[in-house]
Amino acid sequence: MKKLKQTLPALQHTGRREFLNTVGAGVAAFGAQSVAGKAWAAAPVGAQAQEAAMPADADNFYTSSEVRAQAVRFGNQYQMEVAGNLYAPKALDPDARHAALVVGHPMGAVKEQSANLYAIKMAERGFVTLSIDLPCWGESAGPRNRVSPDMYAEAFSAAVDFLGTQPAIDRERIGAIGICGSGSFVISAAKIDPRMKAIATVSMYDMGAANRHALNGSLALEQRKAIIAEAAQQRYSEFGGGPLKYTSGTVHELTARSSPIEREFYEFYRKPRGEFTPAGATPGTTTHPTLTSNVKFMNFYPFNDIETISPRPLLFITGDRAHSREFSEDAYRRAAEPKELVWVRGAGHVDLYDRVNLIPWDRLTAFFQKNLGAAA
Repeated sequence: MKKLKQTLPALQHTGRREFLNTVGAGVAAFGAQSVAGKAWAAAPVGAQAQEAAMPADADNFYTSSEVRAQAVRFGNQYQMEVAGNLYAPKALDPDARHAALVVGHPMGAVKEQSANLYAIKMAERGFVTLSIDLPCWGESAGPRNRVSPDMYAEAFSAAVDFLGTQPAIDRERIGAIGICGSGSFVISAAKIDPRMKAIATVSMYDMGAANRHALNGSLALEQRKAIIAEAAQQRYSEFGGGPLKYTSGTVHELTARSSPIEREFYEFYRKPRGEFTPAGATPGTTTHPTLTSNVKFMNFYPFNDIETISPRPLLFITGDRAHSREFSEDAYRRAAEPKELVWVRGAGHVDLYDRVNLIPWDRLTAFFQKNLGAAA
């Protein structure tokens, strides 16, 4: 078999941008449409397409003098290595056993984008925390940029394996936080892993619904079938050694026609605010899953049976201005008690990735202290 070549994301079919604007830019951000082939024609950038200033309280690459950090590696059930960063308060009592949290990053991101921030901040509040790279992303094993909802969920359970076998951790007091797409992956994991005693999601995306239906149910069945058919045909090309095609992810430029959601992700992933390219990665493919693997999200139903997580508690945090708020609302509606839905006033979806003055740290801390016991 020939080694597969990679091509940078671009547009394949004429009129694809019109399609994306019709069904919602969340599709462009998180995976219901191919962007492989002919490049988008750049339109003149007008005043309405000017880049936004970085919020003063955005601090994605936050560090702390109060926390010790250690890079770790551990295996999952597929004998793949998962990479993570382990954080602990410097004042940690070495003779006690402590509560711990696993933190998962947004879909298409890596642990250095949002997950580390949450892990460090919660470590400052007394928890031992572990931010992880999902398989096929960042420093974790697996072919780059592939979608595998099962492996993503397994990564959370593998992280619990690791934490629960550390002498400083009380394995009966392990919780988890999933940000954006990882919110749906941690829900999927928690349904079959009762070792996660309390679960919080932030700006959650249901990656299954987002791909099947797009935001607000704006993707028609025939459009979905066209995407699946395109991906199926692309498999023949890649099986024969042809170049990979990528889909969704964050746009690489803004134009006068860029949607508000495209701008929102661009200002994080394509600007110093949150831009990060892991070692060995290609800048042009960051955030972009492969077309042929991304359709696996069509079979992903993380909220089915979510009520079976009860009596373990669930906390859903979302901005009241977030384009993704429908997913947290849906999960909350389906979940059984105990459950909480927290609206962050004035916050959009990406705001809760890194805006340290908007993220409700006290609510997260109180939730995990109540359900896992005092952190320190």
